[in-house]
Amino acid sequence: MQIVTEGLRVPEGPVVMDDGSVLVVEVMGGVLTRVRPDGAKQTVAELGGGPNGAAIGPDGAVYVCNNGGLAMTWAEGRLTSYGPSPNSIGGRIQRVDLATGRFETLYDSCDGRPLAAPNDIVFDRAGGFWFTDSGRGFDTHKEWGALYYAQPDGSKITRVRERQPLPNGVGLSPDQDWVYMVDSMTVSVWGCELEAPGVLKHNRVPAWTGRIVGRQAEFGGLDSMATEADGRICVASSFGSVAVMTPGGGLENVPVPDVMPTNICFGGADMRDAWITAGAGGRLLKTRWPRPGARLSFYA
Repeated sequence: MQIVTEGLRVPEGPVVMDDGSVLVVEVMGGVLTRVRPDGAKQTVAELGGGPNGAAIGPDGAVYVCNNGGLAMTWAEGRLTSYGPSPNSIGGRIQRVDLATGRFETLYDSCDGRPLAAPNDIVFDRAGGFWFTDSGRGFDTHKEWGALYYAQPDGSKITRVRERQPLPNGVGLSPDQDWVYMVDSMTVSVWGCELEAPGVLKHNRVPAWTGRIVGRQAEFGGLDSMATEADGRICVASSFGSVAVMTPGGGLENVPVPDVMPTNICFGGADMRDAWITAGAGGRLLKTRWPRPGARLSFYA
C-alpha cells in the first residue's frame, strides 16, 4: 500500500473529493484536514473536541461527527477511551463550509438528551443522514450508544435505535434498502431493512431489529466501514486488517500495515482506488482494490 501522507493525529472519516484530494478528520488533533494527492496537508477547519467521522452533504458542505473530546490512552499501539476529556466540548454534529472553513453546530441533543460521542455518518439519496453515537466508556460503567437519522438543515433528528452496546461505523447497501451498523463491543455488523428514508421496516424498540451480517471475533474490534458496489461490506479491524463481509455471511481479511486501521473509502474513475486511515501510524494509505466501491450519495 502506498503511504499518501504521515503525521496525522489519529486520522478517521476519509472522504474522496472531486479534485483527487481526500478529507480526513484528526480525532486527537481536533481538525478537518485536506490531503492533496502529493501528500501535502491543509487544515480546513479547527473543530475542537474529537472529530470522528465525516461525509459530504447535498449542499456540498462537510458534516462531521464530533465525539466532543475523549480521554484516551495508548496501549500496544491502540487507543482506549475512558470517558470525556477535561476540556470536552460535548458530542455534536458539525457542518463545515469547505470554501471558508467556517463551521456551526447542527445538533448537540435529541429529545432533550445530549449526544454523547457521535462517531460515523452516511448520507442517503433523499438527503438525510444516518449517524452513530458510541456512548462513552468509564472506569466503572459504559453509556449506551444509539443510531440516529437527521436532516442536514437542522430541522429534525430521530433516535432510531437506542441501548446499543458500542455503535461505530454506519453505511448503506448500494440500493440503499438496508442500513448497516458496526457494533465494536460485540464485534458484529448488523443490518436492518428500510421501508423509507430513515425508517426501519421492522421497528421494535428497544432492541435492534434485523440480523447480524458478520462477525470478526477472532481478529478483535471493528471500526468504521464502506460498502462495495456488489454489496460487500468493508470494515476496518483494529487488529491490522480490513474485514470484507458478504451480505450472506462470508468473511475475508485484507492485511493493512498498521495495527489500528480506522476507516476505508473508495474513489477514482473506476471506484477501485481505496484510501485507508491508519490510526496508530498517523498515515493515509492508498491501494488498488480488487472490486469497485459503491458510490456515495453526494460528492464535492
